[in-house]
Parts: sequence; structure tokens; C-alpha cells
Amino acid sequence: KTLAVRMDRHSSNALDVARFLADHPKVTEVIYPGLESHPQHEVAARQMTGFGGMVSLRTGSLQSALELCDRTHVFTLAESLGGVESLIEHPGQMTHGSVAGTALEVPEDLVRLSVGIENIEDLVADLDAALR
Repeated sequence: KTLAVRMDRHSSNALDVARFLADHPKVTEVIYPGLESHPQHEVAARQMTGFGGMVSLRTGSLQSALELCDRTHVFTLAESLGGVESLIEHPGQMTHGSVAGTALEVPEDLVRLSVGIENIEDLVADLDAALR
């Protein structure tokens, strides 16, 4: 019954988080189809009514990626993504650890966020503090 409302909030929050991260000096790349810089943005905009709650980012090093995951308080470290709460994971050591050294390996500085429906100011403040 609440899926449409939740998805609106997931998408809105994720876009705001992606925009914040795209402007952050400690983030080297943001991967989110809602950003105009995403290579498939135009396709996504034609096919989707919202861009979803999943945001990926790169931090430049394994150490900075792990530190980001360790320092958040609103975002909870977890492998299960897609709930109403905001989650953070380091795919290289969590969900994709078994494919290290193969063509499916992910960059070591990749961090994945499942942006939840919490207050957007709290989410941005949490990421900002963790990146500092």
C-alpha cells in the first residue's frame, strides 16, 4: 500500500545525496542515473519515472572507502539493500568478495548506498561528517 510513496522518497533522497556527493572533494565519482553526468541518463529519464534509491560512489582508495563505511551513523553497514532505512556497503569486501581477481571484480574504492526514506538533511549530514 505504501510502495509508491516510499519509492518517491527513496528517489528524491537518492538524487539529493548523489548531487551532494558529486560536489564533494573526497568523492572521485558518483554513479547514479539521475545525474546528468551519468552516461545513460537520457535513456533512464525516458524509461523511468524516478531513478531509484541506489547510489554508488568511489572514494579514490580502499582505505577511504572502508573509513566512510565505518564512520556513518544514519547509514548502517549491511549487505541487504533496499529497505526503508539507509544502508551502506563495501561491495569488494562484502557482496562481491568471491569474484575478486575475475572480470566481475568491482573497484576497491567503490561504496554502495541504499538511500532510505529518512530526513534528507540527516542523510547528507551523516555522509558529510563521515567523509570529513
